[in-house]
Amino acid sequence: MNNLIEIGIIVKPIGLKGRLKVLSYCESAEVLETQTGVFVGEDIEQVSSFGVKKIGMMKRGTFTLELEGVGTLESASELVGRSVFVPSENLPDDEYYWKDIIGLDVVTEEGRKLGRLTTILPTGSNDVYVCNDGEREILIPAFEDVVRKIDIEKGVMVVMLPEGL
Repeated sequence: MNNLIEIGIIVKPIGLKGRLKVLSYCESAEVLETQTGVFVGEDIEQVSSFGVKKIGMMKRGTFTLELEGVGTLESASELVGRSVFVPSENLPDDEYYWKDIIGLDVVTEEGRKLGRLTTILPTGSNDVYVCNDGEREILIPAFEDVVRKIDIEKGVMVVMLPEGL
């Protein structure tokens, strides 16, 4: 299932009827509104398919998910810690996805190589890109005024570091 995109991680059950709270990796709720089915698993290689009964928006960065076949607190609790995936064809084409940018070389506008983007941390308000050069990590906030350009084909992310980084 190489065409799956991770859109969040299940953090806890809500209530007794199987509703789930999901930490969202999506920037906009519009992506979620059109989903009729999702895949849930520990990783992309081990997923199970579920029909979606309902998706509800919560505060920024989280959503609720009601899945077919998950109707009790016990069955919902078994899914905590697992990732939620959707087929890439169900998502807009004009977005960058984590799978597209992890591994990019990170350089400053002046051309100084900072390292490679190794991880993305969702913080709720914005993502934080973890850039590693083998000796140290630089945490880069995912803001337009910091991340100046992403070129997937060249494998490069150009940044303007805030003072102090």
